[in-house]
Amino acid sequence: MSALRIGVIGTGIMGAPMARNLLRAGHAVTVHNRTRARAEALVADGATVADSPAAVARGVEVVVTMLPDSPEVEAVMSGPEGVLAGAAPGLLAIDMSTISPAVARRLAARAAEAGVGFLDAPVSGGEQGAIAGTLSIMVGGDREAFARAAPVFAALGRQVTYMGGPGHGQMTKLVNQVVGATTLAAVAEGVLLAERAGLDPEAVVQAVGAGAAASWMLREQAPRMQRRDFAPGFMVRLQLKDLRLALEAAKQLGVPLPTTAVVHLLLNAVEAQGGGALGTQAIVTALEALAGRTSGGNGD
Repeated sequence: MSALRIGVIGTGIMGAPMARNLLRAGHAVTVHNRTRARAEALVADGATVADSPAAVARGVEVVVTMLPDSPEVEAVMSGPEGVLAGAAPGLLAIDMSTISPAVARRLAARAAEAGVGFLDAPVSGGEQGAIAGTLSIMVGGDREAFARAAPVFAALGRQVTYMGGPGHGQMTKLVNQVVGATTLAAVAEGVLLAERAGLDPEAVVQAVGAGAAASWMLREQAPRMQRRDFAPGFMVRLQLKDLRLALEAAKQLGVPLPTTAVVHLLLNAVEAQGGGALGTQAIVTALEALAGRTSGGNGD
């Protein structure tokens, strides 16, 4: 498989390890980040830094964006110094952020007018998956563009699924976030109940994880809650954004998501107490506040 010239815009918690995996796969990578120092940190790995999204687009065959929300992606794609401003016909743009499906469809249409392919390809797996190159990638857009993106996805993910036309990748990611966030909240409730009952934390995860309640959230996040490790693999404020998008989409489709709405409120409570940059496992602190005191552990 021949090497590609790939641009990565957004080199934060997810984007930086993704850029490194593209470099390890043999691709030539140009990076750009609003905070330039984060992009320059990748020079030692072999990346080149560009001054703007347009400059990235001028020198590559594929542009990957990994940004916080819909407005940032629209600005980076369509702004005066955006990707489309620097793109030649034939460029492939892959947005791997989590944004509104409607915005993804709008960007796909704008890209098509410029002769640029566009895929919405959000990911699941968090920072660990980005580092290991084992992300689950959900892709919407043109099938031909999807085929062209195969070498990029091969370096970044383990499971790559074509979901349909523009916006379908983003809608699938919102389904993922609904399932993941509500499961996380259930795990937090179980952790708090077990702690109050005086059960051995490690034994609880071992016992429950061997039965029908087993999940990635239980295996990975329950121990973090128990030892008060709230370092972000995925931040509270980003999960809030994703659930807001899911609730908006559900409203448009006439689908009730009552459990998701409650989880959104719990995460809002964490953010209101200054925890927006914590990992989503910090949702347990909102339940602890409702219970009247903090659980035992290293953070007390």
